[in-house]
Amino acid sequence: MKIIHLHQEETEIIKLAVDNNRQAQQQIYSRFSSKMLSVCRQYIKDIQLAEDVMITAFMKVFTNLSRFEHKGSFEGWVRRIMVNECISYLRVQKKVKFSEEEIYVEESFNAIDSQFSIDQIQFLIDALPDGYKMVFNLYAIEGYKHNEIAKMLGINEGTSKSQLSHARKMLQTQITILKRQDNGTE
Repeated sequence: MKIIHLHQEETEIIKLAVDNNRQAQQQIYSRFSSKMLSVCRQYIKDIQLAEDVMITAFMKVFTNLSRFEHKGSFEGWVRRIMVNECISYLRVQKKVKFSEEEIYVEESFNAIDSQFSIDQIQFLIDALPDGYKMVFNLYAIEGYKHNEIAKMLGINEGTSKSQLSHARKMLQTQITILKRQDNGTE
């Protein structure tokens, strides 16, 4: 019996997909679509719009698949395309506004509180203004640094830091309100 390692299998599937093998493309889509929809959903509130953006991004994945250099994770490469497509979509829709105010206060923030569900946390993030939400997602969830976010979004690094600070402050306020509601003190 021949043992195929997961990485080798992924490499083979990618090679087949580059050659427009529809089954290989379907395997890639099936393997990553649910994760990538959640990535798109982090940036775009409406699930149908998020799905549309994801599908557009997958088209870019398949169009540019030959450019994947097998350095680093394939999932990370796909995820980066998804994030960039979400940013492009929001720019075209002109839904993102960034305050040029560069007030930045580093503060302790632990948004993930075990007493809240993922849906509650996503609801709080969705309530953020689009600029705050985008910077928060790129920094806190995707792990980008402020200089990288600034380049991606065409803003100053200080603006990125300020947007994150404001997002954290708004989330902390909303979490405090939710805790009070859950405890019956509000």
